[in-house]
Amino acid sequence: MLSGVAFALAAGMMWGLVFVGPLLIPEYPASLQSYGRYLCFGLIALPLGWIDRAELRRLERADWLEALKLAMVGNLIYYLCLASAIQRAGTPLPAMIIGTLPVLIPICSNLLNHRRDGRLPWAKLAPSLGVILAGIACVNQVELTALADNPNADYRRYAGGALLAVVALGCWTWYPIRNANWLRHHQGRKPRAWATAQGLATLPLAFVAYAVYWSWSAATDDPFAMPFGPRPMAFIGLMAATGLLASWVGTLCWNEASQRLPTVVAGQLIVFETLSALLYAYLLRGQWPEPLTFVGIGLLLIGVLWAVRIKPEPCEIAH
Repeated sequence: MLSGVAFALAAGMMWGLVFVGPLLIPEYPASLQSYGRYLCFGLIALPLGWIDRAELRRLERADWLEALKLAMVGNLIYYLCLASAIQRAGTPLPAMIIGTLPVLIPICSNLLNHRRDGRLPWAKLAPSLGVILAGIACVNQVELTALADNPNADYRRYAGGALLAVVALGCWTWYPIRNANWLRHHQGRKPRAWATAQGLATLPLAFVAYAVYWSWSAATDDPFAMPFGPRPMAFIGLMAATGLLASWVGTLCWNEASQRLPTVVAGQLIVFETLSALLYAYLLRGQWPEPLTFVGIGLLLIGVLWAVRIKPEPCEIAH
């Protein structure tokens, strides 16, 4: 149990890095940051693919198409939306929105997979959802107050960031459900090899996207200095760090935690990602969170812990 919690904490700390990366190089477009990160992740997956080459040979054409879909939605589109949201609205609000994943995923499973996994009672789920929404509202109020005190504030840009965070949340709600469905239908396959397959599928997608962006930049005489921007060493270093630490080490630590902990406990510990993201964001700002922000974080934690403790009830299947 102790080592499992330690691995979950390490995974959350790795995943929290992606919430501050876009703020470290704000002059770089979010799309370029997404393509760069997953280009690095795909390159990291190449030696891993060689290690798992025997298992990867078992994958059929339909499996590789599924890996492409998962890589597109769960990697490229997700991080493109998240990085754009952070650049527009800052880190706290997107982090809180993404922090609802441990609850939103069971809700969607409640609607899609209730015959297989059981149904969560909506009456029991509703109070925890209200607490979570109250927590997000508290953090949003703090950020809006800060915007009001800023004479150069752009409310439309902030609202766009919040909307993009919701789209990112949708991507990463779809991804684990779809990914879990594939793993359940392929019980004899190794999860590590499947993760490597998704990394390999990400590589050509990220490479083509990066090349298209570069070509478009040249065709439109964009003053942005391609291929690595005005601070190439900072950009390459950050992309390599997020590709290695967030994409590979974070997933590895989470898999280790998942093998050691009950699913109910592991689901609760995803909140380490949100807490790490908020910690890094306020360290970067060089300030303490406002009291209302602390209240919002507390409400989010209470709501998530409350919701994941609700046990699904088996459905009666009519003969």
